[in-house]
Amino acid sequence: MSKVFTEITPLSEKDCFHIVERHKTEFTYPLHQHKEFELNFIENGRGVRRVVGDSVEEIGDYELVLVGGEALEHVWEQGDCKSKDIREITIQFSGDIFGGELLAKNQFASIRRMLKRADHGLSFPVSAIMKVYSNIDTIAKEQSRFVQFLRFLYILYELSVADGSRILASSSFAHAGKTTESRRVQKVKQYIDDNYSKSLRLSDIADLVGMTPVAFSRFFRQRTDRTLSEYIVDIRLGYAARMLVDSTKNISEICYECGFNNLSNFNRTFKAKRGLTPSEFRAMFKKNKIIV
Repeated sequence: MSKVFTEITPLSEKDCFHIVERHKTEFTYPLHQHKEFELNFIENGRGVRRVVGDSVEEIGDYELVLVGGEALEHVWEQGDCKSKDIREITIQFSGDIFGGELLAKNQFASIRRMLKRADHGLSFPVSAIMKVYSNIDTIAKEQSRFVQFLRFLYILYELSVADGSRILASSSFAHAGKTTESRRVQKVKQYIDDNYSKSLRLSDIADLVGMTPVAFSRFFRQRTDRTLSEYIVDIRLGYAARMLVDSTKNISEICYECGFNNLSNFNRTFKAKRGLTPSEFRAMFKKNKIIV
């Protein structure tokens, strides 16, 4: 399999961030990754297809996504977009822009949490976009670099406290670390990561943390907003998607190695969750990759 293009951004050591605004009729940049964070705003792009890790979605009239994580592949491609004036504003910045000590301060707590979640890619709803629209709209044209930085900080803060942001790529695909959670939840997730290819039973997992199955089911859903079975399926699909991208194994092999015991069910579940069949997903990544 060919490798993903690694972008070398124009960001220099003396810059806090790099901003570029473009007006375009189509997306042609290949599937890529980079070590910097990227906040990408798109206007008039309805129908464009966004790929972040194993998340594949069609965007609407307004799009705002924060991507972090050096190994997180992403691309925006033309899809069904017919617009003749797509506006794109991209802000790229280093993860150490604030320094470890400043980011650890209480005033930056919400931004710190948001940057961690961005390891999976983070999509913001229109309500959040509208809160920062005026600053995004003018930030690229701002002449004062200091005022530009203040606008950038304001954008990050408002997004970090906005409701409705949504993680895109699954953790098992993105190679992202786990967020701060209770020890019991961490223990369960680690157990599932280590045993996703095997048969996993609710009673065994509940025993792992000293709870009854009924109590554990309620506890897990309260902490993760998902049932245990939904979480296990998502983890297995993430590993399956990664294998589709990074290996030449056939789909049947991947199905069984990732804990699914029925090929047709695997195909159906993958299509329902990812919007593409496993073969379509693999073909899409292969098409968008370039050899480096």
